[in-house]
Amino acid sequence: MTASARRCSVLLIKPVELPSPDRGKLEALGFQVTEVREWPEGDRAILDFHVVILPVQKMESAGMLAARVRAKPRFGRRVLIAIVPASTTDRERLAARTSGFDDVLNDGCDERLLASRILKHLRARPELDCLLRPVKRRRFVA
Repeated sequence: MTASARRCSVLLIKPVELPSPDRGKLEALGFQVTEVREWPEGDRAILDFHVVILPVQKMESAGMLAARVRAKPRFGRRVLIAIVPASTTDRERLAARTSGFDDVLNDGCDERLLASRILKHLRARPELDCLLRPVKRRRFVA
């Protein structure tokens, strides 16, 4: 990491009331999280993020969704993660990864698992150049 490294930022797209990762827990682990209901306007908006997390309810549309997101201007090699229902089959997960998602995780998955998967993919992309800055916890003194 260079001196110019920024805090790892996550764009959590949550279009409807679907189960998704807990923003507060991800922030406590050191990520900067922005939660939105739809894709941000403008070609440059994505430049502020290292990771994009999308909930996918209909697995038959996952391939097209990943392809459309990857084709967005300036998306580049950002990490793209799908959050899917636990009932999703292995075959559907493989199809989603093959079509452009870097990872496919169950809705309601543990935030530490999500964080470890994000970090795994970020390590493979040193050009994204980001750091985690965990929230400092205060010690309770009785």
